[in-house]
Amino acid sequence: MHSAVFLIEFGAIILGLGLLGRLAGRFSFSPIPLYLLAGLAFGKGGLLPLGASEEFVAIGAEIGVILLLLMLGLEYTASDLVSNLKTQYPAGLVDFTFNALPGAAAALLMGWGPVAAVVLAGVTWISSSGVIAKVLGDLGRLGNRETPVILSILVLEDLAMAVYLPIITALLAGVGLAAGSATLAIALGVAGAVLFVAVRYGRLISRFVSSDDPEKLLLVVLGLTLLVAGVAQQLQVSAAVGAFLVGIALSGEVAEGAHTLLSPLRDLFAAVFFVFFGLHTDPASIPPVLLPALALAVVTALTKIATGHWAARRAGIGVKGRWRAGGTLVARGEFSIVIAGLAVTAGVQPQLGPFATAYVLILVVIGPLTARYTEPVATYLTRRRAAVPLGEGGNTVPGAGAGAGAGAGALSGAEAVSGAEAVPGADAVSGPEAVAVHVPDPGLGSASDRVSDADRV
Repeated sequence: MHSAVFLIEFGAIILGLGLLGRLAGRFSFSPIPLYLLAGLAFGKGGLLPLGASEEFVAIGAEIGVILLLLMLGLEYTASDLVSNLKTQYPAGLVDFTFNALPGAAAALLMGWGPVAAVVLAGVTWISSSGVIAKVLGDLGRLGNRETPVILSILVLEDLAMAVYLPIITALLAGVGLAAGSATLAIALGVAGAVLFVAVRYGRLISRFVSSDDPEKLLLVVLGLTLLVAGVAQQLQVSAAVGAFLVGIALSGEVAEGAHTLLSPLRDLFAAVFFVFFGLHTDPASIPPVLLPALALAVVTALTKIATGHWAARRAGIGVKGRWRAGGTLVARGEFSIVIAGLAVTAGVQPQLGPFATAYVLILVVIGPLTARYTEPVATYLTRRRAAVPLGEGGNTVPGAGAGAGAGAGALSGAEAVSGAEAVPGADAVSGPEAVAVHVPDPGLGSASDRVSDADRV
């Protein structure tokens, strides 16, 4: 009888997630908030609490985190990571400063203590690689000039997790300074060793794992990942970090084949993970923290936009690309929930789980919108600012920048914005895009603020 109830409950969960995913796909937004809401509906204090399948869902959620990190690691090679560390580390430092500190400050202002502050700093710091990758694909921006900058920041955040997760695990476990330092040293040693092996012997590892039979490849990669994740967790290192490092060690055809085979499993268990987090959050606990979560979401959305804009400008990307990079980085998701889930399991702060749930729900919905509309809104506001009186006679420059006024306010035909600039949806143009914007109106400010180069897709 217990088995029958389990099958009914778990089957209903999977069916419901499938329907929610189809609904999200129809409206072109991430299904993560719907999965979280489903967990809230069927968890403690929800409409129909589950019982028989809860233990299995917990195991599935742990596998979901492991697969999320494995698939993320498969996207990059060890040499890519080393190159990113050398060239993009300033952007990583700015990202940490702008986005982790607001979370830590919010926790301290609410009186949650230093451990909760470290946890909330991680929640607000890390962008959602899964949501952002989907948004970039949906908007057709994978070939844009700003996309490598976005991916570099995401990679640096993922690498930082190899250090951050062991620290937070030690803090949540309440271990002393010596034990915590030992845990961190082990984590750094393991991460460094795996990166060294991946760089030096990555081809040999991929050759050992490789197989022409999809079944054998799936079993070997999945078994190796779970084994390394378990060993890492036994050494007080996050299982998720272990899985991420396995993904980095695999490359070439093996990585591509494993990605294809494991994608359905990742989608299944990742959805279960988000449901599991919602199951352990009482819906009645969200309204009291909704306003603080909204305020922090607005602040950290702006800081993420500033981070992407700064990093893209440093890389020599045009003004439009800078705004697109900033808007794309806003979404938070899987990593924020993973971090908050560790704190909830450890029982650090009862309100932290509901707060993180509300925070992620807000930004996972806002994130795709900022990715799409930050650049058009910034362009519109810039043109509005350009249409101001200039010099004597009250001459003005129309918002399009192509008008001709008298005296100092007049622009010659050569200085007008070319027709390509006025094409709607220019941010998603495929093929070479050459938007030539010549000498702008003096009201635009200093030369550093002008559109000086073309965004080439």
